[in-house]
Amino acid sequence: MNFSFSEDIESIRKGVRKFIREEVEPVAMEIEKNDEVPENIIEMSKEMGLFGLSIPEEYGGLGLDMVGKCAVYEEIGKTHNGYTTLIGAHTGIGSVGIVELGTEEQKQKYLPKMATGEWIGAFALTEPSAGSNAAALKTTAVRKGDKYIINGSKHYITNAVEGHVFTVMASTDPSKGAKGITSFIVEKDFPGFKVGAVEEKMGLRGSHSAELFFDNMEVPVENVLGEEGQGYINALKILANGRAGLAARNLGSSERLLEHCMDYAFEREQFGKPIFENQAIQHMLAEISTQIEVLRAMTYRVAWMTDDKQRVIKEAAIAKMYGSDVYNRVADLAVQIHAGIGYMKDYPIERYYRDARITKIYEGTSEIQKNIIAAQLKKEYKK
Repeated sequence: MNFSFSEDIESIRKGVRKFIREEVEPVAMEIEKNDEVPENIIEMSKEMGLFGLSIPEEYGGLGLDMVGKCAVYEEIGKTHNGYTTLIGAHTGIGSVGIVELGTEEQKQKYLPKMATGEWIGAFALTEPSAGSNAAALKTTAVRKGDKYIINGSKHYITNAVEGHVFTVMASTDPSKGAKGITSFIVEKDFPGFKVGAVEEKMGLRGSHSAELFFDNMEVPVENVLGEEGQGYINALKILANGRAGLAARNLGSSERLLEHCMDYAFEREQFGKPIFENQAIQHMLAEISTQIEVLRAMTYRVAWMTDDKQRVIKEAAIAKMYGSDVYNRVADLAVQIHAGIGYMKDYPIERYYRDARITKIYEGTSEIQKNIIAAQLKKEYKK
C-alpha cells in the first residue's frame, strides 16, 4: 500500500485547501444564517471541477480514483458541512450510479452536464416506510409500452431542491420484494414529478432536503439504470461506493475541529495560564489527535483497496461507522474544551456539533453498518 498522493492529486488538494480557507470559510456563518450556499461559491466550485470528481475525463470530469476523491473530500470537510454535503451528495451517491452502471447513451446524456455542475445529482431511496429496510419501499413502476409509470413518494432526499437528475428506486414487481426493485434515472422536469416542502433539519444548513412526489410520472424505458429487478443491488453498490468518501469528509471536519481546539487552548487563559497547560485539556486534545490518525489510516486503506479492485464491503462499512463515531466524539470534546463559547451559535463549534449527528444516520445508519460487518464476518469465519 502506498498512501502518498500523485503530483496531480497533491496539486488538486492544495488548490481545494486554498479555496476552502480563502473563499468558503469566510462565508460559513453566512451559510448558516441564510440556509443557502452563496451563488459565487457554487460558481467557483464549478470552475474548479469539484462537481466532476467522480466523473471520467471523457465526459468532462476530473476522473479521480477513490484515493484522489478522499483527498479532496478531506479538504472540503474542513468547512461548513452544508456546503460539503451539497458537493458530496452530488459527486457520491448522486452520480456514481450512472458512472458505474449507466449505458453509454446514459453517460453521454447526463455525465457532461453533471460534471460541470449544470445538473446536480441526487439519490432517492428513502420513504416514510422504507429507510434502513429499503426492500419495503412502496413506490411502484409499471411498464406501459416504451415508458414506465411511477407512483409514490420519497423523503429526506438531499439535493432535492437543487437536483436535476435523480437515481430513483421503485418496485417493478412488488411480489418479489427486494428482487423486484429497479433503479431509474429521473429528470426533474419529467411529467408527474414534484418536489415537496423543504424539510427543517437540526443541522446541515445550506444543504436542502425535501420530499419527492411521483404522480403517474412517465419515465422512458431507456432510463432504467442497470437491469430491471437489480435496483436493490444497485442501491447497495452505490451506497457502499461512497463510504470511504464519507469517512474522509468526517476526517476533514474532525481535523478542522482540532485546529479550532488548539487555537483556543493556546489563546484562552484561566488561573493565569493558557488552558493548554491543564492536563485535562491536554488529554482531550491527545484523544482527539489519536482518533483522527486512526481514522486517517483506515480511510485511505479502504480507498486504496477500492482502487485495487478488492472486496471492501466490510471495510467500507467499518470506515463509515467509525468515521461518524470519531466525528461525533471529536465534536463533543471540542464543545467541552471551548466550554461556554462552544455552546454559542456565534461560534463554529456548536454548528459542527449539530452537523456531526447526522453522520450516524444518513447513507446507512451505524446499526446497519454493524449488520453488514457481522454478515461479512459470518461469511469469512464459516469458511
